[in-house]
Amino acid sequence: MIALIRRALDSDVGYSFRTSPTAIVAAVIAFVCVVCALFANWIAPHNPFDLATLDLMNARLPPVWQEGGNPAFVLGTDDQGRDILSALMYGARISLAVGLASVVLSVLIGVTLGLLAGFLGGWIDAFLMRLCDVMLSFPPILIALLIAGVGRALFPNAHETLAFGVLIISITLAGWVQYARTVRGSTLVERSKEYVQAARVTGVAPLRIMGRHVLPNVMGPVLVLATIQVATAIITEATLSFLGVGAPPTSPSLGTLIRVGNDYLFSGEWWITIFPGLMLILIALSVNLLGDWLRDALNPRLR
Repeated sequence: MIALIRRALDSDVGYSFRTSPTAIVAAVIAFVCVVCALFANWIAPHNPFDLATLDLMNARLPPVWQEGGNPAFVLGTDDQGRDILSALMYGARISLAVGLASVVLSVLIGVTLGLLAGFLGGWIDAFLMRLCDVMLSFPPILIALLIAGVGRALFPNAHETLAFGVLIISITLAGWVQYARTVRGSTLVERSKEYVQAARVTGVAPLRIMGRHVLPNVMGPVLVLATIQVATAIITEATLSFLGVGAPPTSPSLGTLIRVGNDYLFSGEWWITIFPGLMLILIALSVNLLGDWLRDALNPRLR
């Protein structure tokens, strides 16, 4: 394991990472956020969603450095007496899970359709690209709102798991188009190269050529795009939750926490919405910076 890490750090991408202070800082911030989200059950000082531990007498307490603050609640509490710091950790876990799951599904769908369109061409390419044009004519947030609204209308009494599934699908349907168009463009270039022609002459099946020969050579731009799209998916999830069609109230994400705190923003309880907003900014900014670094690191012209 140590040898593998050392070999990765000695590679071109590893050297680019070691010599980029921005990438290192962004990676540290993203790592801390992910660890806090994954291990919230053990790291968080309170369980903000355990009704037995909530006390309304602790509602809307300011941060510990302000007058009236309680050392037990470092960043204060919300309108239900939930610890803001603990709610951030639990909420970030939901936002990250939804964002990562939707990006993985978007990559699977987009890469598959992009490979088929670029390699096979003909009516398949024309149909899939017109479908992409139709999807691009709608704002992504509108598509997500439509799918989430239809899902909640069809399953009004759905379990939380199904609600998260509808949320992931809505973000996926709004995000797969970029991967499909990117992979199609790269596949059109790769299919005319000598190694693909040689594989065809030797009788290799088209699916095998796409999977073993073309796919590895078109994944570079996809990895960069996926890294950046994680931040976009998290922001989309937060937007949907802020509008009330995202995560259920019993398992609020960062967007839900911001929506709750927005009602108290102008009454003096600024911490209820400011800290979830800062957490969302930190996650999105760190992921975007990592995506920018990865784009430059994988570009041979910039080496």
